[in-house]
Amino acid sequence: MATNLWARFKRLLPGSPMIVVTVISVNSDGTSTVTTSGGGAMRVLGTTVAAPKKAYVKDGAIIGEAPNLQHFEIEV
Repeated sequence: MATNLWARFKRLLPGSPMIVVTVISVNSDGTSTVTTSGGGAMRVLGTTVAAPKKAYVKDGAIIGEAPNLQHFEIEV
């Protein structure tokens, strides 16, 4: 039975995370400028979410609008 070892190895790795960001501006080139909860800024593909709403981002692209919920961080 022939198996592709690289494909089996890739299945063990976690996928890219989906993060919640705040849209700062929607740009005319099809991208949006967003900030993360940690304060970092980045430019992502997509213009479907207007500023200053929250959005889901995965693999550098806006997936959709996220609910505007409060963020809590608890250390254990």
